[in-house]
Amino acid sequence: MKKIDRLILKSFLGPLLLTFAIAVFVLLMQFVWKYIDDLVGKGLEFGVIAELLMYASATFVPMALPIAVLFASIMTMGNFGEKYELVAMKAGGISVSRVMLPMALVAMLLMGVAFYFANDVLPVAMYKYRSTLYDIQRKKPAVSIRPSEYYDEIDGYVIRVNKKDVDGRTMRDIIIYDHTQGINRTNVIVADRGYMQSTPDNHYLVFTLYDGYSYNEPLDGENYEKRPLTSIGFDEQILTFDISSFAFSKSDAQLFSNHFQTLNVAQLDSTVGSLELSLNARYEEFSTTMIDKMNVYRFTDNSKTDSSVFLDVTKVLADSTAEYRNKVLMQARAGAFNAISDVQMFESMISGDKEYINRHYIELMRKFTLSVACLLLFFIGAPFGSIVRKGGLGMPLVASVVFFVLYYVIGMIYEKSVRESAIGPIGMWVATFVFIPIGMLLTWQATTDSSLFDLSMWKKWLRIKEKRNQGEEKES
Repeated sequence: MKKIDRLILKSFLGPLLLTFAIAVFVLLMQFVWKYIDDLVGKGLEFGVIAELLMYASATFVPMALPIAVLFASIMTMGNFGEKYELVAMKAGGISVSRVMLPMALVAMLLMGVAFYFANDVLPVAMYKYRSTLYDIQRKKPAVSIRPSEYYDEIDGYVIRVNKKDVDGRTMRDIIIYDHTQGINRTNVIVADRGYMQSTPDNHYLVFTLYDGYSYNEPLDGENYEKRPLTSIGFDEQILTFDISSFAFSKSDAQLFSNHFQTLNVAQLDSTVGSLELSLNARYEEFSTTMIDKMNVYRFTDNSKTDSSVFLDVTKVLADSTAEYRNKVLMQARAGAFNAISDVQMFESMISGDKEYINRHYIELMRKFTLSVACLLLFFIGAPFGSIVRKGGLGMPLVASVVFFVLYYVIGMIYEKSVRESAIGPIGMWVATFVFIPIGMLLTWQATTDSSLFDLSMWKKWLRIKEKRNQGEEKES
């Protein structure tokens, strides 16, 4: 490897790794902000949260890589141009395309890495991420009884305490509403003070109550005014609440195994084929069913042995009584309404099935488009950086954000179109098709030193044109 290649790679890999880490971190913070309500207040162990964040970070890699390549290429070539290193390389006989070659090889390598990650690593990470997030969302909040608030997270009980001591376990002025015996029987326990603690396995919450009363009143008696009220005083009473449902538990391992985001390319292709066959079978089944239903309302000539010989409905109605005609018309109207209802229901089912199939197509194409984006955005960023000749963080950051947002917005628009069957799966490549000419134009501009994007050239051209117009006015 030549020294010039080592210099270029050293200048390129640093911003690449830094931008990649920042992009993953920003996307991870967005995820945390979105699901913050599901994470806090549930007493989750640090290991569970760390596991979720690790899996979530892995799902952001295919998107973070193109951003990193774009920013690093703009920054590297911009620094070379701003420090006149690119001019020195050209003076030494090294073309811009030769300067871009080591970075292009790295971008091609990252394209392969991105596809391998999206095909082999991402499905596993997505499966772990979805299952862990589901388990966390399913977990109830940790038992937290706050003063002067009604706590109803424990099934069958409502608890209210007026005051809580500093130790967090001793409570005073306690009211417990017991609804475990049904709505027709009210059981209220009142105590001056109590002590709360959980068992070592955290499956039960034990309340030790002191100096209180237990009131019991049935509500299902016939005589409202003579319902019995039972009051029992106690010096000490122990209540045990089952809180095993509050513990964090893993869900079934196969719960998300068939989700389209947890499948690789081969599995997605096989699944799409099976779903297409099922959809075609449903079309045939519906067609046969509708034909059978419509035959019910056809008039046949019973004198003919061939049941396919149908009579003229107009002739049948003309030769019939008014009562029979009304009966026939009512049956026909009912049949038409039933047919319309069946068609609408079938259309709704087919729409849902097509959307489900399209989501598989979207995920299949995404594994390729995000991988190709690593190389595509490099041929956007590197020429652009050599043209603007601005390094640092300012211009590269703004330009990379603009380019990637444009690429992402176009992709999202056509992804929605693919999902709604407005366009075929090829719509996932529209953003790539749009950016290929832009990359070719920028690369041609950078490698040929064209003055297409040179502002001074345009100013000079405008001045010349203005003088020419002034000269023509004088002559006229």
